[in-house]
Amino acid sequence: MRLNRLTKLVVETAASWSMAPVVAAYQAMRGVAFMTAVSFVVEIGDVRRFENPRQLMAYLGLVPSEHSTGERVKRAGITKAGNIRARRVLIEGAWTHRFPARVGPTIQARLEGLPRTVREIAWKGQVRLCARYRKLMAAGKPKVVAVTAIAREMAAFLWAIGQEVVPTAKI
Repeated sequence: MRLNRLTKLVVETAASWSMAPVVAAYQAMRGVAFMTAVSFVVEIGDVRRFENPRQLMAYLGLVPSEHSTGERVKRAGITKAGNIRARRVLIEGAWTHRFPARVGPTIQARLEGLPRTVREIAWKGQVRLCARYRKLMAAGKPKVVAVTAIAREMAAFLWAIGQEVVPTAKI
């Protein structure tokens, strides 16, 4: 009951938000529903402030850590140095890429009215991420490692979508 009331309030507030077009565009990606898109935008802001997707990935803490001295280079798991809430929503959304790529009725409804470039980026992302998940699983990677890798690439596709959609002017 309380969750529904709060979700309704977020929906009403987001409708008049300057970042509303960006939130709508992010929902073209599989695994990015309304609350995920809003959470990502609230935590990250305008992704155009990052010059490239790698900067966004580093900000999210989705890059491998490295301990190097001289000639020795040792890489470990992700740094987790970045924004934990944005990283969490991406990882939750990345779990949907375990299934084959397709556009169901829910995503089809979200695609209505979006620019063609956004729809193409979202489809390209879905095909790549689903295939990448299968490839990582076939290589024997643990599921959580594979999903984290998918979340990292998902951030890059969201960055690309964010380059195509401009927030509305603030009044």
